Amino acid sequence: MRRIMLTVAYDGTAYSGFQLQDNAPTIEGEVNRCLGELLQEEIKVIGASRTDAGVHALCNVAVFDTESRIPGDKISYALNQKLPEDIRIRKSQEVASDFHPRHCESRKTYEYKILNARFPVPTKRLYSYFTYVPLNADKMQEAAAYLVGEHDFKSFCSAGGQAESTVRTIHSLQVVQEGEEIMIRVTGNGFLYNMVRIIAGTLMEAGKGAWEPEHINDILSAKDRAAAGPTAPACGLMLVKYEFL
Repeated sequence: MRRIMLTVAYDGTAYSGFQLQDNAPTIEGEVNRCLGELLQEEIKVIGASRTDAGVHALCNVAVFDTESRIPGDKISYALNQKLPEDIRIRKSQEVASDFHPRHCESRKTYEYKILNARFPVPTKRLYSYFTYVPLNADKMQEAAAYLVGEHDFKSFCSAGGQAESTVRTIHSLQVVQEGEEIMIRVTGNGFLYNMVRIIAGTLMEAGKGAWEPEHINDILSAKDRAAAGPTAPACGLMLVKYEFL
């Protein structure tokens, strides 16, 4: 038995998230199905990041076990011939049989894109969140600075999260504006259920002037989801980097 690691990119628009569901299309379901056809085995991949419905990824990671003798680095080529065009394997490789992507130290980087303009742009609608309400990116960056470091992010976790601990470390959090586009880029050692989208929604509240940047400290201290801003829509979010340390 061999263990293969896949680096998976996808447009999440048409899917109900990464994780397998009984009655909805998912990234994991499509990868399992196509691997089964290719290898003539029942395959169940283990995903590193269980991205939500509508969220995109350049580099999610998944592993699976197989009896196949196809070289690990060749599986990506064959699998891409079977997958739908909105899912692609960017790399495949054989790894140690005990390697588990969720049980080792890692860093993930997400980007959340906002189109802050008078009118929407149709070609950006699937990959950014549109708002015509003016946002002050400098205020958003000031607020973001209070989230860097190790904190209890219970206020930034939606109901339904199953994590044993809500303590996480954010290594960097940047807000960059170029013209009408604002990008929030966050790197951390792991993220709670909807955490990045709640961070984005909360930073936008600061950008609108609903509260001052230092109010982030009060939100963290509250340890209450109701204290933070809204959960930003999924379309603006993309997993862009995954590092194993």
